[in-house]
Amino acid sequence: MTGIAHSTVGFEEGEMTSTARFDVDALRARIAGAALLPGEAGYDDARSLWNGEIDRRPAVIVQCRTAADVAAAVELAREEGLELAVRGGAHGVAGRAICDDGLMIDLSTMKSISVDSARRRAVVQPGVSLAELDAATQEHGLAVPAGTVSHTGIAGLTLGGGMGYLTGLYGLTIDNLLRAEVVLADGSIVTASADEHPDLFWALRGGGGNFGVVTSFEFRLHPVGPEVQFALLFWHHDAGIAPVRACRDVVSELPDQAGCLFAIGLNAPPAPFVPEEHHFALGSALILVSFGSAEEQARILEPLHRDFPPLFELVTPMPYTGAQQAIDDSAPWGGLYYEKSLYLDELGDDALEVLFSRARAKTSPMSFSFAFPLIGEYARVADDATAYGGRRSVQFVVDVVAASTDAETLAAERQWVRDTADLLRPLAGTAGAYVNYFDSDDDDRVRATYGAAKYDRLAEIKGRYDPANLFRGNVNIKPA
Repeated sequence: MTGIAHSTVGFEEGEMTSTARFDVDALRARIAGAALLPGEAGYDDARSLWNGEIDRRPAVIVQCRTAADVAAAVELAREEGLELAVRGGAHGVAGRAICDDGLMIDLSTMKSISVDSARRRAVVQPGVSLAELDAATQEHGLAVPAGTVSHTGIAGLTLGGGMGYLTGLYGLTIDNLLRAEVVLADGSIVTASADEHPDLFWALRGGGGNFGVVTSFEFRLHPVGPEVQFALLFWHHDAGIAPVRACRDVVSELPDQAGCLFAIGLNAPPAPFVPEEHHFALGSALILVSFGSAEEQARILEPLHRDFPPLFELVTPMPYTGAQQAIDDSAPWGGLYYEKSLYLDELGDDALEVLFSRARAKTSPMSFSFAFPLIGEYARVADDATAYGGRRSVQFVVDVVAASTDAETLAAERQWVRDTADLLRPLAGTAGAYVNYFDSDDDDRVRATYGAAKYDRLAEIKGRYDPANLFRGNVNIKPA
């Protein structure tokens, strides 16, 4: 498939031109999908990501329909020495799904979902969003434990870990992955499971996209819904830090059958359930999704209602799919984003004081910080059972998110995020961070995330499956 393309492709913008360094016609003859060059119809749409700040231009975008298409694209990138990026749901803040001047594998058209309700299994292709997966599985009253924003892609979320409201009951998404079809760096297609390529299967569950391109996931399903208990309680910032501490105490004692996000420095949305006079008010919010009864949810919230009545609230039964989409508007497609995250063993008063006091320093109403508790089944899995980059003990993921609609505001918010993270870092239980919220490619921080023993095992597996580090457009594990 090596060779020189027979045509020069021009960009419409400015005087830029791009000459493909490979035989595009030969690639197109091999694949069922499409190969898009700069300037061609569909190219700009295909390179757009959720984070609108990312603006990169691959030399070619291969829109794959099959695992064989992915293999052909991988072989081309390897043979021509092209930088390789893999786009699933395109939801990562850092924009690792795309590269400049290289080859982008676009999996967004691979959207097959097959549900076996009797066996409680789902086979899912990597272009599927959480909303699409939830809709398909909820037809049978089942669900895959996954994330909290429904336009997230299942592939990247799974490979980094995958946490959401069901984490306490059923663990991370990777804890429910049973097998995967993977295209390796040499173009071969293998199945990874507990019985086939078990080392690769271990590495895929938390090691990110370092080991190949997953073209099919098989998940274990669990009975969920169709109705769950949803609550959003909001306190004005002027109420002080006491309600924030009370929320922390409730979150720290959550039963397995409840999941939550605890947001600090959040501006109230202009939603129908928010009184108009409180639109965009600065405050803190507890978002609780409970899989028990309304009475059980009321018992969880009782201390807050008794001691710190919220400024406003929405407490109601809701379809599980609705709960999964409830905060989508807080992360709109095409916004400009930046984030830093870390793990905290506990959400202590010092950490709360940092998050609370820093809330007024932000300039964008879209920016906020949140804490996500890792509890229940998450903490019952052995540290070395998967390659997940974090300890399997009860703890919190804290993420500080800058969001805006213009570059000037984002620049100020980026500094707000960095300053806030610097204040929190001395309180962190580890120098590492959740892989799916990773903001940098610092090797020392990647090693700290996984720990020395786990990182060394990952590097050894990487050395066998991808010795040339072809799959490096990620939170990269260097091959041993």
